[in-house]
Amino acid sequence: MASLQTRGEIILSKAGIKVNGNKPWDIQVHNPGLYSRVFSHGTLGLGESYMDGDWDCKALDQFFYKILKSSLEKELKISIPLIKDFIKARIINLQSSKRAFQIGEKHYDTGNDLYSLMLDKRLVYTCAYWDNGAKNLDKAQEDKLDLVCKKLRLKKGQKILDIGCGWGSFAKFAAEKYKVKVIGITVSKEQAELAKKLCKGLDVEIRLQDYRDIDKNEKFDHIVSLGMFEHVGIKNYKRYMQIVAKHLKDDGLFLLHTIGSNTSGKVGDPWISKYIFPNSKLPSQKQIAESVEGIFIEEDSHNLSTNYDKTLMAWHKNISTNWNKLDKNKYNKRFRRMWEYYLLSSAGIFRARKIQVWQKVYSKGIDRGYKSVR
Repeated sequence: MASLQTRGEIILSKAGIKVNGNKPWDIQVHNPGLYSRVFSHGTLGLGESYMDGDWDCKALDQFFYKILKSSLEKELKISIPLIKDFIKARIINLQSSKRAFQIGEKHYDTGNDLYSLMLDKRLVYTCAYWDNGAKNLDKAQEDKLDLVCKKLRLKKGQKILDIGCGWGSFAKFAAEKYKVKVIGITVSKEQAELAKKLCKGLDVEIRLQDYRDIDKNEKFDHIVSLGMFEHVGIKNYKRYMQIVAKHLKDDGLFLLHTIGSNTSGKVGDPWISKYIFPNSKLPSQKQIAESVEGIFIEEDSHNLSTNYDKTLMAWHKNISTNWNKLDKNKYNKRFRRMWEYYLLSSAGIFRARKIQVWQKVYSKGIDRGYKSVR
C-alpha cells in the first residue's frame, strides 16, 4: 500500500501541482505530518496545517483553483469533523435567535482596524461590481451600491430596511445619493458603533438588532440584504422570508444578495465554520426558491460570482500591503496565515465556479412589472 505522502503527491499531480515544485501553485511541505492531518481531517486539517506553518504556497488562490477545477476534493474521504457538522446542522438550529449574535462576535467584531485596512473607503464587505469597467476597488464597490439602488428603484423620501447593514456603507450611499431614509440592523457591536459615526448627520438609523426582533408594525418601501443570508440557516429560510414580507409594503421590492452553493444538502466547510464564519450555511437555488414559494415572486436574478474573485484578490492586496500597520500582539503570525488562507482559498473557489453570488429581486406581485438593471 502506498504511503500517505505518495497518495497525496499522486492526487495533487492530477491537477498539475507538484510537492516542493517551483511553480507558484506548487506547495512546499515543511512537515510530513501534513498528509495524515489532511487524510484524517480533510479541509479542516489542510487549513489548520497551513496556519501552523506545515506547508506554504506562493499562490494559494491558484493552488485552490487547480484543485477545485480538477474536482480533486472528491478524492478525499469524508472526514470525521465533516460528518459531525452534517449531523449537528440537522439536529440543531445553529442560527436560532439565541445564537444570532455569535457571528458578530466571532467575525465582524474581529476589529475595525483590520477591516479598514482591507476594504474600500466605504467599508463594503460584500462582492464588488467590476463588470461596468471599474479600475479599482473603491469604484467597483460604488458601482455595486448604485446597482443595488437602481434595482430597488429608490425614490426620495422612501424608507428602506437594510438587514445586515455592516458598517453602514449601503445606508450612507443610499441616503446621500438617493435621499432615502435607511434603517440598518446588524448583530455586530463593532459594526454598529462605527456605522453610527460614519452615517452621522444623514437620515440613517443603525440598530444592534436581529431581524426577528424588528417591531411587528414597522413597514418599509423596500428591503435589502447584502451578504447576510449566509448566516440565516436552512431551518430559518422560510421564516426569514415571511418576516421580510410582513415588513415590506405591498408595492415594495426586496433585494437579496447572497453567496450560494451549486448544490443543496451540503453543510459549511468545517475550517470556515471553525475559524471564519461560525454557524454559516450557503443556500442553494432550490432552497431559496422553496423559501419564497407562496410569499414572493422572483422578478430578477443576477449572477455576480466572477466579480468576487477580483474582490477577494483586491482585499488580499490591501491587507498584505498594510499588515505592518496592525498591532502584532492582536494579529499574530498564525492569525495572518489564517486570514490570507481565508481570502485566497475563497478566491480560488469562486474562480473555479464552485460557489456563486446571486442578486435576486422579489416582489409581492407588482402590476407594472419589472425591468432588469445591469
